[in-house]
Amino acid sequence: MWPLDFCILSCSDGSSFPWRSCLFTGAQRFIKATSSSRPASMMPSGPPPRVCWASVVFLLLACCLLSTGFPERVELAPLPLWQPVGEQLNLSCLVFGGAPRNHLTVVLLRWEEELGRQPVGKEEPAKVTFMVQPRREDHGTNFSCRSELDLRSQGLELFQNTSGPRKLRTFAMPKTPPRLVFPPFWEMETSWPVNCSLNGLFPASEAHIQLVLGNQMLNATVVSQADTLTASATAKIEQEGTQEIVCNVTLGVENRQTREKLVAYSFHGPNLNLSEPNATEGTPVTVTCAAGPRVQVMLDGVPAAGPGQPAQLQLKATEKDDRRTFFCNATLEVDGVTLHRNRSVQLRVLYGPRIDRAKCPQRLMWKEKTMHILQCQARGNPNPQLQCLREGSKFKVPVGIPFLVLLNYSGTYSCQAASSRGMDKMLVMMDVQGRNHVTVNIALGVLAILGLVTLAAASVYVFRVQRQHDIYHLRPRSTRWPLKSTQPVTVAEELS
Repeated sequence: MWPLDFCILSCSDGSSFPWRSCLFTGAQRFIKATSSSRPASMMPSGPPPRVCWASVVFLLLACCLLSTGFPERVELAPLPLWQPVGEQLNLSCLVFGGAPRNHLTVVLLRWEEELGRQPVGKEEPAKVTFMVQPRREDHGTNFSCRSELDLRSQGLELFQNTSGPRKLRTFAMPKTPPRLVFPPFWEMETSWPVNCSLNGLFPASEAHIQLVLGNQMLNATVVSQADTLTASATAKIEQEGTQEIVCNVTLGVENRQTREKLVAYSFHGPNLNLSEPNATEGTPVTVTCAAGPRVQVMLDGVPAAGPGQPAQLQLKATEKDDRRTFFCNATLEVDGVTLHRNRSVQLRVLYGPRIDRAKCPQRLMWKEKTMHILQCQARGNPNPQLQCLREGSKFKVPVGIPFLVLLNYSGTYSCQAASSRGMDKMLVMMDVQGRNHVTVNIALGVLAILGLVTLAAASVYVFRVQRQHDIYHLRPRSTRWPLKSTQPVTVAEELS
C-alpha cells in the first residue's frame, strides 16, 4: 500500500482539498517522503493508484516553480526628512529576487490606496520609481511598496508581499521673511517689547522661531495658530550704541530670517523741581529744569544756555500763581532723529480768604415766597469756609444753594470767609417785599392813573360846552360903558 500522506495533500487546517491552498505543505511532505530511507521490501511493487500519480505530477511542478521561489523581500527606499508641498517626489521600490520577472509587478501604496503599478525589470535588485506630488494632507501619511507575483495563468495563485511603511513629512513655507516689530530707538535699562511673526507656514506647530538681540538669545513666548507662528519677548539693553536684532524661523529644511538695526541711547531726565512746592504768598520761588549731558531743555518756552545746562525761572509767589503749571521740554538727537520728553509741575501758593465782590452783590431786592440763590464766592488757599449771618440775630442763610425767601429774611447780613490764614468780611443788604403791599401799590397806582384820566376828560368836556353856549347881557348904550359879557371877552369879540 502507498502511504496516504504520499498521495493525498494534507492541509494545515485539516482539509484535503483544494490543493492550491496547501501547495507548500504538500510539497514539503512530498520531498520529505521521497527523501526518506524506507526498505524496498516495504514499498508496493505495483504502480501507485491513479490519483496518486496526478498528485505526484502536481507536486513535481510545484517543486520546479518553488525553485525560483518568491521575491526575498520588497522595500521602499528612504524618504526625505521633509518634503516641500507641491514639489515632485520620486519614490523608489526595491525588489530582491523573484521570478519569473514577466509575472512580477510592484504597486505603490498610500495607506491602502493604490497610487500606481509598474512591472519589475531584470536587474538585481530591481528598482521601480514612482513620481508623486505631495499635498498638505499627505503630512504624516504612510507609504509602502507591494510586490505581486501573478501565477494564475499557470494554474496557481496571486502571491503578494508588502514592505514596511515609511512616513512622509510635508511642509510649506512662504518666500517672504518674518515680520519683526520693535522700537527702533531703545532706551537703556528699560524693558521693551519685541514681536516676530510669519504667516503661511505648514505645519506651523512644527516650525521653530528664535529671537536674538546682539549676542543675547531672548526668552520668547511662542504661539502657533492656524498657519501663523508668533514669538513675543521683552528685552533690556545695557550698552549704548547700535545693536542688531534677528528673527529666524525654521521649518523642515528651510528657514527665513529678518535682521534689523536698533539704536540704544541714554536719556536721563528731565527733572523739574520747585524750591517751594507750597509757597506762602510773597515768598520767592525758583523753578529748575535739568537733564542729561547731551540733552537740551526748555522751561516754559525759554531754552537753557546749551545741551546739558539747566534752565531756571525765579518769581515772587502771588495769589495768581496758585495752581500755576510749569512745563519742561527736553530734546535729544539720536542718529539724526530728535526725541522729546516732557515734565510738568504745579505750584501751590498759600494766601488768605478773599470774597469776590463782583460775584457777591451788596444789595438784594427779592419778593416774598420765591426761590433764590445767594451767589457769594470766596477764594483762598487753603479753601475758606463762607457763611452769611444776619446782624443781631445771627440768623444764617444758605450760600450757593437755592432757598425759599420769606418776609422776615429782610435785614443786613455779614458774609465771612475764614481759613487758617485769616478772614474776610462784607455786608449784604437783603430787602424782601411782601406780595400784598405790592398789590396795593399797583392798585393805587392804577386808580390814580384812572382818576387823572377821568378828571382831564371832564375838564375838556366842560370847557368845550361853555364855549359853545356863552350868554351875553345887553344894557342901554352908554357913551361911558362899553358892551360887556358875563364871560371874559376876547379881543376879537371887542372888535366886533
